Amino acid sequence: MSTIAVYSLKGGVGKTTLAVNLAWCAATLSSRRTLLWDLDAQGASTFMLAPPAAASVRETAHSVFLKDAEAIDLVRRTAVPRLDIIGADTSLRRLDVLFHELDRKKRLQKLLAGLRKRYDRILLDCPPGLTETSDQVMRAADLIIVPVIPSPLSERAFADVMKHLAAKSNVLPVHSMVDRRRKLHAAALAAHPDWPVIPMTSVIETMATRREAVGAFAARSASSKAFAQLWQAIERRLAA
Repeated sequence: MSTIAVYSLKGGVGKTTLAVNLAWCAATLSSRRTLLWDLDAQGASTFMLAPPAAASVRETAHSVFLKDAEAIDLVRRTAVPRLDIIGADTSLRRLDVLFHELDRKKRLQKLLAGLRKRYDRILLDCPPGLTETSDQVMRAADLIIVPVIPSPLSERAFADVMKHLAAKSNVLPVHSMVDRRRKLHAAALAAHPDWPVIPMTSVIETMATRREAVGAFAARSASSKAFAQLWQAIERRLAA
C-alpha cells in the first residue's frame, strides 16, 4: 500500500480536483484498490463522490481519531469500481485541536496501517495550512502532491511548504489551473518545465455539477489526458 497526500498551504488551488481525479485514475486506469480519505472539513471530495450515509452510520468523521476505532468503519463505496471513500463533515474543524490534545504524533499513520491489506493506494485530500493535521499527513504519506497555481503567492506558499518539509524528496509539485495564454502562467511553466501541468478548463469546472471525475464523462479531453499523465508519473515515483 502507498499513501499519497494532496496538500497545499493555500486553499483554492485545485487540491480537491486533483484528489478526486487521481483517485479515479488509480481505481480505473491502474485497477488499484483505492481509498480516498477526505480530511478537509469543507468536504468537497465527499460531495463529489460519496453516496448518502446510511441511517445506521452515526459516527462523525473525527471520531476515528478520538478513540481506538478502526478507520474501516467509516468507509463507503462509491459508484466507481474499486474506489471507496471516507467522507468528511464539519466535525473535522476540531481535528487540529484533537491531535494536540491526544498528543499522538502518528495517530493517522497508525490508522492507515490498519487499511494496508485492503487497499493498494490511499489518497488523502488534506485541509490547507501548516497545522497539526498537516504534520500528521506529512509523517504518514509516501508521496505529497502539491498543487501550485502559476502565480507569485502560490509559488511563495510552495516555498514555505518545502522549507517546512526540510526539502524532503517525497514531494511532487504540480502546476494547476493553468492558462497558457497568460504571460505569468507561461513564464512559470518555463521556469519549471519538469512540473506536471493541469490546465484550467470548462470540463474540469463541470465536475462539481456532474459529481464525478473528468475521466468518467470526458475521457478524450485534454484535461482527462493530463490527469492520466500525472497519475502515470506518480506510479513511476512510487515504483522507484
